[in-house]
Amino acid sequence: MSTQLEILLLTAISIGFIHTLTGPDHYLPFIVMGKARNWSYAKALWLTVICGIGHVGSSIVLGIIGVAMGIGLHHLKLFETTRGHLAAWVFTVFGLIYFAYGMVKAYRNRPHKHFHYHEDGSVHVHEHTHHNEHTHIHQKEGKANLTPWILFVVFILGPCEPLIPLLMYPAAKNSYFDLAMVAISFSLVTIATMTTLVYLGLKGIRFIPIKSIERYMHALAGAAIALCGLAILFLGL
Repeated sequence: MSTQLEILLLTAISIGFIHTLTGPDHYLPFIVMGKARNWSYAKALWLTVICGIGHVGSSIVLGIIGVAMGIGLHHLKLFETTRGHLAAWVFTVFGLIYFAYGMVKAYRNRPHKHFHYHEDGSVHVHEHTHHNEHTHIHQKEGKANLTPWILFVVFILGPCEPLIPLLMYPAAKNSYFDLAMVAISFSLVTIATMTTLVYLGLKGIRFIPIKSIERYMHALAGAAIALCGLAILFLGL
């Protein structure tokens, strides 16, 4: 392995890790949606991997097309920026819609009381919600299956901005082996970091006492996703 390739790989690994760690949109949606929808660890992590593949894969395909067609780095970065803004707006709109859905669901599942009158004149008050019943109905109707598809589409739209410049350099040297190694290294580190952070987040959130606000979890998940989209748009995360 040449020194030049070693430097490229170290750069790809470092940037892939830092880019993912500092971008909460890479992992926060899976944590909050996993908690709100009671996904198993396996389902949340598998979805994270699939979305991660779509995320890095779309930029790799674009980079390869750019290399093959001789498109300049400036034009590719401009295109990546444009689709990045599009993904951020989709994130924001989806989050706001899901927030509204969560608030409606929380209102419908608010605790209410039933009074039971006994023959001896005593009254028994029973307070409960219909949270479990509503969850069961939604799963039967298949509505819960829509969210993973939306996340997958958003992550395909979302670019890996640092990846294309990394690909263009070895391509300019006509070293397609180096290009492949850089793409694979960046992808593996990005996806591994995403899944690790999602796993740790799901583990950690179970220790937070949220029983009193549990019926607002869907609304909180929507708000978190919308904030991720707004952070990308206005803070450049």
